[in-house]
This record gives sequence, structure tokens and C-alpha cells, in this order.
Amino acid sequence: MEAPSIEYPTNWTDYELLDSGDGEKLERFGPPTGGYTLVRPDPRALWAKHAPGDPWNKAHAAYVRTSVTEGHWRTRQPPPTPWRISYQHLAFGLKPTEFKHVGVFPEQAPNWDWLNTLIKGKTPNVLNLFGYTGGATMAAAAAGARVTHVDSAKGTIAWARENAVLSHLTKKPIRWIEDDAYKFAMREGRRGAQYDGIIMDPPRFGRGPQGEVWKIEEDLPKLIAACKMVLSTKPAFILLNAYTADLSSLVLHHALGDMTKDIGGVITFGELALKESNGGRLLPSGIFARWQSE
Repeated sequence: MEAPSIEYPTNWTDYELLDSGDGEKLERFGPPTGGYTLVRPDPRALWAKHAPGDPWNKAHAAYVRTSVTEGHWRTRQPPPTPWRISYQHLAFGLKPTEFKHVGVFPEQAPNWDWLNTLIKGKTPNVLNLFGYTGGATMAAAAAGARVTHVDSAKGTIAWARENAVLSHLTKKPIRWIEDDAYKFAMREGRRGAQYDGIIMDPPRFGRGPQGEVWKIEEDLPKLIAACKMVLSTKPAFILLNAYTADLSSLVLHHALGDMTKDIGGVITFGELALKESNGGRLLPSGIFARWQSE
């Protein structure tokens, strides 16, 4: 088994992690000149800020925690209308949400690059579970894949579809499904559906469209078993991503190892991070495991 790696994006123009520390991060979303700056909480930033004071105080908006699970935005200047950013050929429409997110996870760019490299020139059938606002779906579709995008939130699917429009991907074969990820995978297995690539990006906790409760520690093994049933006879890749601090990337590695033990292939795993443009420190932002055929 190879050692875990740390990967962070290096090709963003419309995003920048300016500074971090004291449980917060200072970010720019938009062009280097005139981009919209945010302060958002991040419990992993346990170190001191490199540039306390003006850069932080002059941020256009800040998300203020009122409890462990709740908070609100304090806005000095409203975001642009429309508020959009691009990563290479992918485009995202942004907006502040009540959960501190804005519609894109910039640290996912290495995963999008990996998908592009694996898929380019091919037409695999890809299942994207917990698809959110469509970053991985768009990366796969732009590279040539036929994608089934599954998310339990109707509004989030609408957001993802808008991003596909912004990215000029409306003619690409993307199927949009509002459903519970596990239930959908189980039904696909019973229908005999097969996928050459599977993307899983489960939250730590969530609810399906009928109130189904998702807890990653309890439900991830069941989801992986369901996904194994829909793998094609010659699969190309599996991507498993997570954000919870309770799990290690080793957990994801072993989970994919169980899923693929009969078909060989190579597994890489590790952490995703964001690199400060000022101090150069890496802010841990998620864990991943990737399997690909040899």
C-alpha cells in the first residue's frame, strides 16, 4: 500500500485562499481584481492568522456561528449579481446559503482533473451520488462521459442544472435524478444497470427526499455494497470523497479495497487541501480514495 498523499489545486484563477487561522478562513471568489471576499468558519484552522486586521475586517461578508450547527451572514457589501466563477471549462453560479456554503468546494479541483484525465477520449457510463451542485458531474460530462447525477435535494439539482447551462453542457448526456442515493443504487442493481465509473461524495449526516436519515459511519458500508452491484464487468474508476474529521483516508482506502478486491486495480488515497496564497500553509479540506483499473 502506498503512503497517503496531500493534493491541493494549483490552477484556480477565480478562487484564492488568502489566509486562515483562529478557526476561520479568508477567501476570494471571483477574479483576482475585484473578487468577492468571504470569512467563513473552519474548525481545522487552529493556528494563528498570518494577516490579522484589515484584510479580514474588510471582507465583503462573513458567516457568523451562533451555535455548532447554526449561523448567519453578516454582509458589508452584497455579492455580485450574477455571482459566477470558472475553473478551466467549468462554470459555477454562487450564492450564500444558510449553511455557510456558496455552491462550490474549490479543493475538489484535483478530483475534477483526475476525472478528466481518466475519461478523456472515452464514453463511460458514470454514476455520481450526492452530486450537489455538479462539479464532478460537469467534469465527467465535459470529458465525454454519460452521467447519472443523483441528489436528494430538488433545489440543489436545479442549481447543478444551471451550472451545466453556464458550462455549455446542456447537450451532454446528463440524467438528473432527485432521490436517496442508497435507494437509487439498490433499485439500479435490481434493474441490472451497470456503470463504468462511480463517484460517491457523502455527507457526514443528511436526509433523503422522504426524510431518510444518512449517517456516514452506519450507511457508507451499505452504500458501497450497493454500488458494487452496479459496477460493470470492466469498470474504469471509483472516486470516494468525504469531509468528516471522524474518518481517516485510510478508512476510505480500505472500503474501496473491499469493493474492488476481486478485480485488481490501483488505489490512491489521502487528503485534499487548500494552499494559502500568502503564507503557503495547507488547510485540510477533505479526504479521498480513488480506484482505477490498471
